[in-house]
Amino acid sequence: MRLSELNTGDIAVVVKILGHGAFRKRVMEMGFVKGRPVRVLLHAPLKDPIKYGVMNYEVSLRTAEARMIEVVKIDDPAQIRRLESAGTLEVHEEGEMIVRDEHRSINVALIGNPNCGKTTLFNTLSGATEHVGNYSGVTVDAKRRVFHHAGYTFNIVDLPGTYSLSTYSPEEMYVRRYLHDNTPDVIVNVVDTSNLERNLYLTTELIDMDRRMVIALNMYDELRAGGGELDYDMLGGMIGVPMVPVVARSGEGVARLLETVIEVYNDVQPNVRHVHVSLGADVEKAVRKLIDTLKESEAIERRFSPRYVAIKLLEGDKEAERQIAGCDDSRKILQLRDELRSALTALHDEDIPSQVASAKYGFIAGALAETLRQNTVDNREMTRLVDSVVTNKLLGFPIFFAIMFFIFWATFFLGQFPMDWIESAVAAISDVVSRVLPDGALKDLIADGIIGGVGGVIVFLPNILILYFCISFMEDSGYMARAAFIMDKVMHRIGLHGKSFIPLVMGFGCNVPAIMAARAIESRSSRLITILINPFMSCSARVPLYVLLIGTFFPAHAAVVFMGVYLTGVLVAVVTARLLRRTMFRKEETPFVMELPPYRVPTLRSSIRHTWGKGKEYLRKMGGIILLASIFVWALNYFPIGNAGDPEKDSYLESIGKAVNPVMAPLGIGWRGTVAAVAGVPAKEIVVSTLGVLYTDNEASAPAKLGARLESVNPQNGRPDFGPAEALSFMVFILLYCPCLATVTAIARECGSWRWAAFSVVYNTVIAWIVAFGVYRIALLC
Repeated sequence: MRLSELNTGDIAVVVKILGHGAFRKRVMEMGFVKGRPVRVLLHAPLKDPIKYGVMNYEVSLRTAEARMIEVVKIDDPAQIRRLESAGTLEVHEEGEMIVRDEHRSINVALIGNPNCGKTTLFNTLSGATEHVGNYSGVTVDAKRRVFHHAGYTFNIVDLPGTYSLSTYSPEEMYVRRYLHDNTPDVIVNVVDTSNLERNLYLTTELIDMDRRMVIALNMYDELRAGGGELDYDMLGGMIGVPMVPVVARSGEGVARLLETVIEVYNDVQPNVRHVHVSLGADVEKAVRKLIDTLKESEAIERRFSPRYVAIKLLEGDKEAERQIAGCDDSRKILQLRDELRSALTALHDEDIPSQVASAKYGFIAGALAETLRQNTVDNREMTRLVDSVVTNKLLGFPIFFAIMFFIFWATFFLGQFPMDWIESAVAAISDVVSRVLPDGALKDLIADGIIGGVGGVIVFLPNILILYFCISFMEDSGYMARAAFIMDKVMHRIGLHGKSFIPLVMGFGCNVPAIMAARAIESRSSRLITILINPFMSCSARVPLYVLLIGTFFPAHAAVVFMGVYLTGVLVAVVTARLLRRTMFRKEETPFVMELPPYRVPTLRSSIRHTWGKGKEYLRKMGGIILLASIFVWALNYFPIGNAGDPEKDSYLESIGKAVNPVMAPLGIGWRGTVAAVAGVPAKEIVVSTLGVLYTDNEASAPAKLGARLESVNPQNGRPDFGPAEALSFMVFILLYCPCLATVTAIARECGSWRWAAFSVVYNTVIAWIVAFGVYRIALLC
């Protein structure tokens, strides 16, 4: 808890001091150090400031200052008396346990440029399975894990990749506000050692913040392999931040990194010192004037250093202006800032942000000139060689479509073998249950509801794993960024730009993280359009239905039909994007700027870990929402029992399906297909599980496969419910109709309004009906 939360008369022990250097040092000098007892003596009439007793004297702190001190409250009267007589908690065994549990907990934030290997390091440290991609925008939210090392508990947070701490993109804003609101104990600044000059710009901004920090020199093996050398001890001494070379993929240097974090946390690291990155005489003079005014007015909070805020104010940063907007002297500060900006602009031919950036890059270049020796051989020659082929104007598009066709082929044909094995196992289990259990509701529930529903979906696990493995390999290798590069002109023609391509391709895996990945798009209009068309990208949850219907009705042309379904979604997305750009989002705010990272060979371990992570998520759905949905669908289809002795009487589910079916009948979809489509609104996997329950095999012989049951004759009308035309229509409708509930929620959250989520539900369903109707009518003519 925080010191500010205590009541008058409470006693607590100091655990840690938050905040940046100057404030932190001053509070510790006043006696607020680890292990010291503090008593709350008195609250002022207006509750602020507060008088505390520490080290046998009294001191007053404002609530804002007390909020930056973490404490452990002591309630035992005997322990309180011992503490007051001893003056420190650590001399008593009971007290040591309290402090040990708390002050040995280190809050660590991982911060770095996109594509610097930050999430790989996060996975290595914590054992997590967060996705890693060799392009920007993979980490779209803060990921948190807890692990233990050397007697310390590490609370580690993986923040989105960002090039700076300005307010240009949502990632930059997210990271900056996180640092403001949470104040981590130690920042681990992850940098790509093969691109130090660019990566260290973010480091200079963190130095301006005056935060405790360790630099992880990631991908250090690439520097060594290229014949380069870096005197990281000397460089760390120059900038006042300890540096540790690591190879996150293999775990090399990770233990030393954690030891250095502990040293910095305990203030025993010799290389730690505060360094001012010189911004040039004129800018420095203006910064000092602003710092003096900020300190006089007490406008600056304890979370950021006055120097950092002063620099951001001079740059015209809106977030910095927002931070001081509530203080009494904000007008005076901004007036001085405007005068200084005008003077600097008159002295130089470039704006303030350019002057600051030039000075910082000059500082970085000077430091690297003394510490870095690179091989004269260009270690990116292989990247350029591959790019000359895969981004070639003649070969680029054929290669891309060939890769996508291979993925669809592998998903269907390679997955067919293990799918058949699992399907045979499910059929065998169902057969055993049918023979062993006596007739009745329990037997029907297990055989038809659970095994028929869940078993009908679990057989497609191999196809899901193959699809995710292929997409993961593309992302990790760096090819995905090239795909965005070659698709930029095409995307521009439909009202977007190349950066929108990556979230759209990610949608083939799952629409929810793909929608979140759209945060990497700086332009608000392009970001919203990308979010709204993303549900048309066929996610992996729909793959079981495609494999089922294509394998049943189009086995000879499976890969072509498979790709055709996906391209249908892409075509509808293109038309929708053009429509939105011409009507609701006419303005494009930002140009296309995107990093093209070097190619890297993905490790098999990383690809398998990511693939299996998705596989476990799929299996969890089997035992969760899909199991419950299957039981619910079975119950509605089973009752009333025996149809009250009247076989002509419909079940509850059949009654509901037939009531709704007139809307779907023009698409060639019967009442069972209608029920499956409605059931798929919460999660698209439920579509197949519902079909598995509805098309149960009640014969005593070995159960037929679900595909065979779909094409069997319906005794009520004398013809099958599904044929090739009906299968195409149903696939297209499931492809395009309203997104699942998780996707709808993601749309509302990322767009900032449920209005857009409602638009997506209604628009997508209407479009799905129109396109499916057209496909069905054309298929009947063929």
